[in-house]
Amino acid sequence: MTIYLFKTRLVFFFCLVALWFFNNTKLQAQQDMVFKTVVIDAGHGGKDPGAIGKQAKEKDIVLNVALKLGGYIKENMPAVNVIYTRTNDVFVPLNKRAEIANKNKADLFISIHANAISTPKIYGAETFVLGLHRTKENLEVAKLENSVIVLEEDYTTTYEGFDPNSAESYIIFELMQNIHIDQSIYMASLVQKQFKERVGRRDRGVKQAGFLVLRQATMPSVLVELGFLTNNTEEKFIASERGQTYMASAIFRAVRDYKNEFDAKSKLTKVVEKNESSIVDSVNYRIQVASSKKKIQEGTMVYALFDDIWMFQEGERFKYTTCCTNSYSEIISSLTEVRQKVGDAFVIAFQGNERISIADARKIQNKQK
Repeated sequence: MTIYLFKTRLVFFFCLVALWFFNNTKLQAQQDMVFKTVVIDAGHGGKDPGAIGKQAKEKDIVLNVALKLGGYIKENMPAVNVIYTRTNDVFVPLNKRAEIANKNKADLFISIHANAISTPKIYGAETFVLGLHRTKENLEVAKLENSVIVLEEDYTTTYEGFDPNSAESYIIFELMQNIHIDQSIYMASLVQKQFKERVGRRDRGVKQAGFLVLRQATMPSVLVELGFLTNNTEEKFIASERGQTYMASAIFRAVRDYKNEFDAKSKLTKVVEKNESSIVDSVNYRIQVASSKKKIQEGTMVYALFDDIWMFQEGERFKYTTCCTNSYSEIISSLTEVRQKVGDAFVIAFQGNERISIADARKIQNKQK
């Protein structure tokens, strides 16, 4: 027990060091580039069959879906670089899969799997992001996918004493707040939406769990569970050519929508930064459209109403604005249009990044004339 506690504390220490590094190192921001590379990971392979159904093996199903997905991306988004962690029936260690994504500076990492459970009546598709499991069922899924490490040589050293079958080992994931969690959840929600609306699969939702394959990825990452091989009807579907085509095309549409949002935000951020840099010390006006104690998730609420949302924090509240101009007459004109969407919107003023009163803003501008 003493040795286990020592190893657990050691893992906690390294996790904290990693968190400090990522939070204090200036990573290359997504907004400064366009979506260029996606890494597609077909789970299991070679000596690791994954889940086994009555007529199919997980490793074969997910490889077919991965290759189809990559083909759709290459055909419809030729500017996007597609990289696979495997293209045939070979065994790839879990830590090497994330390493491939990191070395290629991927903008998105997608790991594809098929599920299994002791209750045959359970079926449906679900998509996971890295985090601490909230239910015993999510923990069991993570245990199943992580158990592959026992096939690797000296896995206790590679994974710092991590035991895939011990619930205590998963405590480390409570510390690991993925800096890309919002983007990962957004991508996962796009996948689930496509599965439900375009393929007609049962939507088991977006979930969190401690997957080793996602742990070291330094970009938005999701793990897709296509369905349950332990359910006869679902196994037949995802093992069929038709089912694999549908599931791959659904994930492709999610990638396409994610890329469009990614690129749109990149362009908008560059425009906003350029505009703001030219008026750092001058007065500018904005229209406040929301205030919240908690951060509003991008893509929802006011983000869905306006293309140019800018957030600032004042005390314990997060405040959201749209429009930016140094002309008072222009902001008043814009206010009329904004109030058609948000009735209680109002104008606020800044000098550089410091908020000031409208009266002071007008005085400063009058002196500058």
